[in-house]
Amino acid sequence: MHTSRRILEATSEVLVRSGIGKLSLSDVAAQAGVSRPTLYRWFASKEELIDAFSRYETDKFDNGIADAIAGLRGTARLDAALQFIVDFQRSYSGVRMIDVEPEAVLSRFTWVLPIMRSRLERLLSGPDASLAAATATRVAVSHYVVRSDDADEFLAQLRHAVGIRSRSGSRPAR
Repeated sequence: MHTSRRILEATSEVLVRSGIGKLSLSDVAAQAGVSRPTLYRWFASKEELIDAFSRYETDKFDNGIADAIAGLRGTARLDAALQFIVDFQRSYSGVRMIDVEPEAVLSRFTWVLPIMRSRLERLLSGPDASLAAATATRVAVSHYVVRSDDADEFLAQLRHAVGIRSRSGSRPAR
């Protein structure tokens, strides 16, 4: 694995333990198995590392959705993206950032919400595409803030938000 990616992966681990406010570059370097000078060659400051980490997470999300929807069309494509959102949120094991440093997470929502909404809106069509994308985004955020152990219910709520009918042909239950 490339050094910068190891550092970014290590940043994720350290963030869930310490939060942004207590993030230590020494802890990140140790977690990544690199020296502090090596870390500073890639990221000159804590702010630069956090910015790079935010871009890294966004790219990971975008690439994951792209892989999930590759070769699919229509509703199957949208449904695969929704399933990815559920899987992506559930892939974070242990403590989540919202549990460690809720203020920092809530302040980042102003940056994250428009990105999530625009990514979903690209997969939707029709006059209510923007509204459906906004609703699904808010459902996803609410499941992040108040985590549910029921992935099927989460997926059903996302499907309902964007108007995907269940396999039986009826709309998902509310």
